[in-house]
Amino acid sequence: MGSGFDLAGALKELEVLRDRLNDDKVAREVVAPALLLIQAEKLGVNETTLKYFGAVISGAISGDGYVSAAMGVVGLTSGEREIALLWGTVFAAHGIKAEVREVRGVFYVVASGGDAARLARLYFLYGPPLLEGDERIINRKLAEAVELGAEGLSVSWEGLRRTEGGLVAADLIISEGDIKIKYNVYVREHDILLQFRSADRSRVELAARLLRLAGVTAEARREGGRDVWYVVATSDKLAAGREEFRKALAEIVKSARSNGWVDAGMAERWLDKLERGRVLKEGWPKYEVGLAKGALMVRFTSTNSGNIEREAQRLKEMGLKEGKHFSVKMPEGGKAGYVLILKEGLAYAARLSVRGKDEQQRRLAAAFVEYIIQRAEKEGKDVYRKAEEIVKEGMSRGSQKLEDFEKKVEVDGETYVVKVIGGEAVEEERGGRKLLRIRITAEVGRVEGEHIVDRVMREYTITFGRYRRENAAVGRAYANANAPGGREADAERLAAVIEALTGVKPKVYRRSDGDIEIVCGRTHLEGFMRYTELADAIEKWLEETRR
Repeated sequence: MGSGFDLAGALKELEVLRDRLNDDKVAREVVAPALLLIQAEKLGVNETTLKYFGAVISGAISGDGYVSAAMGVVGLTSGEREIALLWGTVFAAHGIKAEVREVRGVFYVVASGGDAARLARLYFLYGPPLLEGDERIINRKLAEAVELGAEGLSVSWEGLRRTEGGLVAADLIISEGDIKIKYNVYVREHDILLQFRSADRSRVELAARLLRLAGVTAEARREGGRDVWYVVATSDKLAAGREEFRKALAEIVKSARSNGWVDAGMAERWLDKLERGRVLKEGWPKYEVGLAKGALMVRFTSTNSGNIEREAQRLKEMGLKEGKHFSVKMPEGGKAGYVLILKEGLAYAARLSVRGKDEQQRRLAAAFVEYIIQRAEKEGKDVYRKAEEIVKEGMSRGSQKLEDFEKKVEVDGETYVVKVIGGEAVEEERGGRKLLRIRITAEVGRVEGEHIVDRVMREYTITFGRYRRENAAVGRAYANANAPGGREADAERLAAVIEALTGVKPKVYRRSDGDIEIVCGRTHLEGFMRYTELADAIEKWLEETRR
């Protein structure tokens, strides 16, 4: 998996799902993608079926899915390989290529590039509601979808004409595949007006969302007490649109000027406004991005102390902390100073880009992460991979919940089913050492044929501390001799819980005195940080105990 989606292989492998449909949990997860497949086969792929596909996929993405404009990906998360393969088949049936990947025991269905952009557009067009009466978008994933989905959106125009009242008019068309809306544009003396009217509210709401994708803030409104809906935007909002949108409007103005239908001076004003009104990304200065002894280095250098101070302040406004996420050295004696982004700083910025306190923070962090990824891509594959790895890890922090988590894992040749009830991470002091205790309450059962046997529910505790000269984060837990089945059985269950949650097998040591020790490292901590209940406490402990 990961090198491409094998449709034929997936369909063959999906046959095993038939034998698992008596499991209510599996059946519930199968229903939605199965119905989409049936619909695509019976009705084909058109605007109507794409609407239903977009609506269903929006629910899946809004749940455990993710959208990243910085990485250019849209993905769904699944605990089951077969369910992930089923969604991959649904994507393929709707003309979207996707990969099914396994990362630390979690399965992802990931679309990238142009396929991700198309999926993002469908998610935005038929996804959760926008925030009425406000220019903001209510959902951070929708905000990411707007940025990603705008790439490849088609904007064109036709039908330049004069109305009976003498106004210059034209039709501007925004389309996404088979989905197309034609707007009326009027070049007036005091402004440019774009509008779309219909008695079909859903079409007007679709028209408003397409405008949003084109970078224009718009909202569907009702016309008085009539059953007529409309969306309207004038010059200032139109001038804030994306380049291809502004270019189409400029061509309408230029054509009207060439026909002598508008005053040359007026045309120049509108053309100048369309040019000056460009919405640019926040202007980041040039950061150096590269590798130093295999580690990612992200640094801004300048001999101007004001530039260094300004950049440090911008990072603070984003939510990063000096000393924890970045370090600063001021220029001295004619030598350049710098702002150095630490690995934790980039990971934290990635986390803020999807889980920041408000939209402003999320947008600023997302713009920074996207910029660093773009800089890394220009420096070669190795640099890009390293930056991508850090960003993905940061985005995953706090993305899942422990409660109701369920997964199958194999330990020493036995298959176990882990069902998590809950958990927490708390700091404790012992002998002058600051420790972190991660407590997980879970039911663990062994798979025997078609049945789950020897189910045991208890609380497991892994205690992390800092050890050795390198101050390494190491977690330890011990099997309970009084647990059902004794130490060996308890050790296997604990190892299953750790691997299910982190995707990484722990080390198991059997001592001469009979004790069994289970040992975790930094990679396990990073895996635990995916969970909302644990992420903040782990992050705080790592910061407080670092040198």
